[in-house]
Amino acid sequence: MENTTHATLLARLAEGVDPAAWREFHDRYADLLRGFTHRYGLQAADCDDATQEILLSLAKSVGKFQYDPAKGKFRSYLKTVAVHTVFRILRQKKGAPALELTGEEVDSAAADPTVEAWWEEEWRQYHVRHAMRRLESEFSEQDRMAFAQYAVNGRPASETAAELGLSVDQVYQAKSRILKRLSALIAKQIEEEG
Repeated sequence: MENTTHATLLARLAEGVDPAAWREFHDRYADLLRGFTHRYGLQAADCDDATQEILLSLAKSVGKFQYDPAKGKFRSYLKTVAVHTVFRILRQKKGAPALELTGEEVDSAAADPTVEAWWEEEWRQYHVRHAMRRLESEFSEQDRMAFAQYAVNGRPASETAAELGLSVDQVYQAKSRILKRLSALIAKQIEEEG
């Protein structure tokens, strides 16, 4: 997954004959979409259904979709599809007809500051998760555990070091190296997505 650029993946999807591209797309974005739908208050099963519906909507439209960073960001397009799907599901849950939302309704919902904050938080978490998966092959398990306990969970460096059989300096070094690499990976991902 780490060797496929965002633009290359979208081009492969647009061709419509690459099942591996859809698996990769799913692996990259399903957690993002599931988290976003959960923020709307959907139950876990509904989040899974909504994620699948979003992916199906994308599958139907991707042949017509031409990725052009000059026209806008892919993440905005993805958010619009996600908002549209969630609103349709919420309407159905209320017993309302499953009418298509107008472009104006979707734009209004997508521009809502709360919805925008939810999307941005999920987008940030998506980038961290994606970058952390890449770190698994670059750093030892011990370094990753030290980073998780000390930098992520806020455990004191001395306790982390004692539990993992490291020196406090090794814990600090693991945090520093991983944070530096994590920042570089996230910056590259953001740049790549336009």
